[in-house]
Amino acid sequence: MTISNDTQRADLIEGGKRLAAVIEALRAKVAPGVMAEELDDLAEKMIRDGGDVPCFLGYTPEGANRSYPATLCVSINDEVVHGIPNESRKVLKEGDIVGLDLGLTHNSIVVDAAITVSVGEVDEQTKKLLRATEEALTAGIAKAIPGNHMGDISHAIQKEIEDAGFKVVRELGGHGVGALVHEEPFIPNFGHAGTCPELVEGMVLALEPISSAGKAAVVLDADGYTFRTKDGSRSAHFEHTILLEKGGARIVTG
Repeated sequence: MTISNDTQRADLIEGGKRLAAVIEALRAKVAPGVMAEELDDLAEKMIRDGGDVPCFLGYTPEGANRSYPATLCVSINDEVVHGIPNESRKVLKEGDIVGLDLGLTHNSIVVDAAITVSVGEVDEQTKKLLRATEEALTAGIAKAIPGNHMGDISHAIQKEIEDAGFKVVRELGGHGVGALVHEEPFIPNFGHAGTCPELVEGMVLALEPISSAGKAAVVLDADGYTFRTKDGSRSAHFEHTILLEKGGARIVTG
């Protein structure tokens, strides 16, 4: 989406503020013994209580043979993205990491964000994985300036993750957002600076670095949604919706 008027801009910013509040409430609830379905229930309740609509629930992405059955994606340890919280019993345990990916629609504007959270205490390598992936998001956002190129974002994300000793999950990446859950362009988390389309003022993008502590290969579960690392290694995922303004990127969901 490219923002074309002040009303769209205001709705985007308000929607991002609301989503950020839900994400922070979910972060605070993460603890050993909490069920993934409880997190999903909280996310849906908070979104609907605010007068908004969960945009993942009932969404059918291109190529899927059924719609997504939950409000929130809950991905634990080797689950990379799109883990389903309410079709099997998933309970958080001490030492786990859990990815929480959520979107809402506010006044017809879609916003999308994700965090990966430690459940209790985790080992130093896992802390490093989370830190590197979140810093990759920050690095990508810093390159999201009108006049730069999509490849500048991709390269910055890749460098941050790989310099920390981790791998980029190449099959998945960021995307345009705003009018729909997923729009063009696809934004790889790897690439060469100065390449790909030029960034323009008003673009709304969801940047989402996705990393692996082991090898980069992923497999899709039989549920049709949950991606896992092929070697069983842990994965981290962070995401913000951003608006490209004249001086750089505004983090809408921060």
